[in-house]
Amino acid sequence: MIRTRQSRYSLFALGAAAAVLSACASTESVRNSKPIPSQSDRNSIMQFGKTDFDRLADVEMRENTQSLRGLMVKLYKRNPRELRKSTTKSAEEMATSIFENNCDWRFKEINEAQSTDAIQQAFRPDFSGDRVLSLIVGMQTMLIKAHGGKSEFYFTDTIEPQNIYNAARNLEIAVWKLSNARDDKKQLYLLTNDLNSNEQNLSFEREFGKIIGSLDLYAITLSEKLQRNIIRVALTLATALFLPI
Repeated sequence: MIRTRQSRYSLFALGAAAAVLSACASTESVRNSKPIPSQSDRNSIMQFGKTDFDRLADVEMRENTQSLRGLMVKLYKRNPRELRKSTTKSAEEMATSIFENNCDWRFKEINEAQSTDAIQQAFRPDFSGDRVLSLIVGMQTMLIKAHGGKSEFYFTDTIEPQNIYNAARNLEIAVWKLSNARDDKKQLYLLTNDLNSNEQNLSFEREFGKIIGSLDLYAITLSEKLQRNIIRVALTLATALFLPI
């Protein structure tokens, strides 16, 4: 018992020392870092109707939405022909109109498709519409559906962790398709990462990875809170089907 306590004290001392050294070493970077994002209504009376898990869901959904918005801009800049199918606006203006000026996420340019139907449509050879719009709207509406059809949460809401987990796997399938699915001319439907002898741009992969990671973390945390097991699946991406939500 004594030896165990001594070991714990030693580990604690080492951890404390490491924390102090880390803090000293990172003082300058902290000074130059951006402030942590916060809820605009964090002092609102509406926050009294939220548990910690509701606030966590708010943050997770908000950050993933921002990531998808940024990815839409990047995809349009990498694939300008898709932007011209929908508008003469800039990529930034198009993203703003999509993410800020609609409620039902239905667009005639993509046959009003949503969720995994819209994602699949973006890689269909017979689809002549805006593939970027179809992909991003599909991903965003899939996330909303996985979160019980909402993007803001209160203590009366119930979110199924399996749906969050499935959404993460569906994103993995979509990301694989972005890098591998090709048309009859052997061309990628949408250009993303750029790998050549002069430059390596993996920013798309990193951004999608952030979304998938946050979904997995929230799914695991929520499943422990609700004491529900997540049914895990091993995907063979080349032949995987989108999971139900």
